[in-house]
Amino acid sequence: MNKKLMAVAVASALAAPAVAMAQSTSSVQMYGSIYMEYAFTSPGSTAAGAKPAGVDILQAPGSNIGFKGEEKLGGGMSAWFDCQSTADFRGVSGDGFCTRNSAVGVKGNFGNFFIGNWDTPFKRSMGNVGGRDTGIYGTADLLASNSTTVDDGGSAGVFKRRQRNSINFDSPNFGGFQFMASTTSTNSGSSITTSDAAAKPRVWSLAGAYKSGPLDLAIGYELHKDFYNNRVAAAGGTVNTAGVAVAGTVGSAATFTGDESGYHLSAAYTLGNGLKLGATYIAMEADTAVGATAKNKAYQLGAEWKLSGPHNLHFGYTVADSSKGTLGAAMGGRPTVAVADNGAKLWQIRYLHDLSKRTTASIGYVNLKNDISGTYDLMGVSGTGTGAKSNAVAMSIAHRF
Repeated sequence: MNKKLMAVAVASALAAPAVAMAQSTSSVQMYGSIYMEYAFTSPGSTAAGAKPAGVDILQAPGSNIGFKGEEKLGGGMSAWFDCQSTADFRGVSGDGFCTRNSAVGVKGNFGNFFIGNWDTPFKRSMGNVGGRDTGIYGTADLLASNSTTVDDGGSAGVFKRRQRNSINFDSPNFGGFQFMASTTSTNSGSSITTSDAAAKPRVWSLAGAYKSGPLDLAIGYELHKDFYNNRVAAAGGTVNTAGVAVAGTVGSAATFTGDESGYHLSAAYTLGNGLKLGATYIAMEADTAVGATAKNKAYQLGAEWKLSGPHNLHFGYTVADSSKGTLGAAMGGRPTVAVADNGAKLWQIRYLHDLSKRTTASIGYVNLKNDISGTYDLMGVSGTGTGAKSNAVAMSIAHRF
């Protein structure tokens, strides 16, 4: 009898660590979304009278696959991780592992603190009713110069950033209101051993969002510190509006550092008949060189209407105003400030059919009209020329898992 009790006691002692290990192991989940889009584009004549050739283009913007997990730490706290990568079923994109929203963090009643490669609060809070960020229906070029993964000193002018080397905090939800903040380290913008302040760009991003019932409101602000740097002129020389040093008398050099900043206001409201209306306004300004400033504004109006059953209709109208400021100055990714108009207008309409809860097919039309000096293209198409007018018909299928 004593031998049996001893055997049970030994077995229990050996099993206890294994049970504890199993209880502390985080669960891992795989998820993702696939979006395939096939478009037939037809560029119109440019301001110079040229007629670019039309192209058909196959894209997979936003397609991703991810792995995420969470472990309960006790006291209402959890540790979590997320590793999201591009899933391009065309076999084109060579993006590596964890190149999309990926981070490790700790969350609890205090909020959510995390570090990694993640969309900034400015991007996450910015509305886009009736449009997509990228692809042929993409509005990011007109609104924010692009939507892409960037390092902390890269892609000047881009205000929809998936930010590498970012340090983030999301507050708890207070009756529908949430505050988000993010900054970056400087290690991808410069060597940690240099003392040149101009070589250490940094991003600061803040946003506040309110959601209650059918109402969504958001405001965002972002500062790109020292993004226009190392514009060097010899003593007695100057730096032109493009940031290029112009020769002067021989002597010591001076370094220019310039910032850019932007803010957005976004609102959306869902009516009782399934119609969602939204509007977004964004304003940006950059000190691009000594005595040179570029300013840009844009806005979007949109509607998403769930007609009945699986039938949906989306409409969007996006406007990029002409660049203002010092003649010849240019914010990164934006047309140069010129005498002639250089803005653009884009409108789109799409019919979407829900094949299931996770799969949707669509067909639609998009039209982009540049002003006489505008240089915008439909996203995925490039080089159509100054003042070009473009349109496209596109079909897509999206699946979430």
